[in-house]
Amino acid sequence: MKDSIKKGFSYGLTSGVITTLGLMVGLNSSTHSKFVVLGGVLTIAVADALSDAMGIHVSVETENKYSHKEVWEATISTFLTKFIFALTFLVPILLFDLSTAVLVSVGWGILLLSIFNYNLAKKQKIDPWKIILEHLVLTLVVIIITYYLGAWIGATFV
Repeated sequence: MKDSIKKGFSYGLTSGVITTLGLMVGLNSSTHSKFVVLGGVLTIAVADALSDAMGIHVSVETENKYSHKEVWEATISTFLTKFIFALTFLVPILLFDLSTAVLVSVGWGILLLSIFNYNLAKKQKIDPWKIILEHLVLTLVVIIITYYLGAWIGATFV
C-alpha cells in the first residue's frame, strides 16, 4: 500500500472509531434518544470525514515531500476510511435497543482498533500488546469523558 494511502487509512480508521464512539456515548448519556444518536453518527460520518480529509490534505501538503497526486490519495483515503468506518456504527443502532447498541459499538470499536494496532505493531516489529493497550486506554479515556460530559449536559440542559 502506498504511503499516502496508508496515512489516510490509519488516520481515518483511528479517528473514525474514536470520534464516533465518543459522539455516541455522549449523545446517549445526555439524551437517551436513538434518533439523536443515529442522526449524530450520520452527521459525523459526513462532516467529520470531510473535515479530517481536509486536515490531512493540508498536513501532507505542508510536509512538502509528496506529489500533488499523493496529497489527493491521502485526502481521499482519509475521507473514505473515516466515512465507511463511522457508518459501520449504524448497524448496532439499527439492530438493537440504544443501550445495547452503544455497548456493541464500544466492543466493535475496540476490536477494530486492536486488529489495526496489532497489524501495525507487527509491521514495525514492536510488541503489539504494548501499542494496543496504549491506544485502547486513550480510547477508553475518550469514552469515559464523553459519557460524563453527556450525563452532565443531560442533567443540566435537557
